[in-house]
Amino acid sequence: MAKGPIPSVFIDGEAGTTGLQIRERLARFPGIALRSIPDAQRKDAEAKRALMAEVDLVVLCLPDAAAKESAAMAQALGADAPKLIDASTAHRVDPDWVYGFPELNAAQAAAVAGATRVSNPGCYPTGGIALIRPLVEAGLLPPDYPVTVNAVSGYSGGGKQMIAEFEPTRSAAPFFLYGLNLEHKHVPELQKYGALTRRPVFVPSVGDFAQGMLVSLPLHLDLLNGKPTPADLEACLRAAYAGSGWVRVEAADAKARLAPEELNGSNFLELRIYGNAALGQAVLVAKLDNLGKGASGAAVQNIGLMLGVDVSAALPLAA
Repeated sequence: MAKGPIPSVFIDGEAGTTGLQIRERLARFPGIALRSIPDAQRKDAEAKRALMAEVDLVVLCLPDAAAKESAAMAQALGADAPKLIDASTAHRVDPDWVYGFPELNAAQAAAVAGATRVSNPGCYPTGGIALIRPLVEAGLLPPDYPVTVNAVSGYSGGGKQMIAEFEPTRSAAPFFLYGLNLEHKHVPELQKYGALTRRPVFVPSVGDFAQGMLVSLPLHLDLLNGKPTPADLEACLRAAYAGSGWVRVEAADAKARLAPEELNGSNFLELRIYGNAALGQAVLVAKLDNLGKGASGAAVQNIGLMLGVDVSAALPLAA
């Protein structure tokens, strides 16, 4: 039961990139009450604790260490503790937190709906896991397959510091790879929820555009179980997401250029299978808004599940 006339949400860290977009989405939605701490009390722990006790759900849009502190503060409230969604990486592979990708499998949406603590997925893993997990569960992709995931994101994924390198100075290179020590913080999440037993190689990159994302998974078909064709892989993904409102499998046009920005402002995730059966190769590609289904859109989707509220009208940003 809500603590007020309608469910209430406090975004801890609402001034950050993800927090701002969550707030923008929910501000247009009358079914949820947004609560905030006055600017003068932003660093007042008692004011935060008091507000947490009054609301139904808190979204943590904070650095990892701060997210852990706020989560501990909320949980210490006992019977008054709010439900939590953590948008940081602090709890992504914590077994005590439910992973907030409702499309992960048939049971995950119900798990999110019944949870008190949900870890919001990372943007890169959202695309990678969406491609990998159904193939593993169907027995097509061996869990120990040497997976490589390549991805490019808009610079907003790097937060305020990276945004400042592109706006307005353009001091950063127009395109660059990073995380080349192969220890990117999204790898454990990608491996765990991709149901992989071998650590994947993940190579992220950033382009000179604000938001949008492409995540690609190259595969050698003769190394997969049963040596499936590209059509078999597409059929597997279509079956996995047949009932999803936000993940869709689209026909792949190998002659077209696939741009990362086409889903910006939405909560959609599009999957495509590009393959050459004669060569025995395929490249699977996920396209999403890194700030939509990859961050704030996913958070709003999880808020709706956890509070039992249909938030579909709040998921796209206003045109």
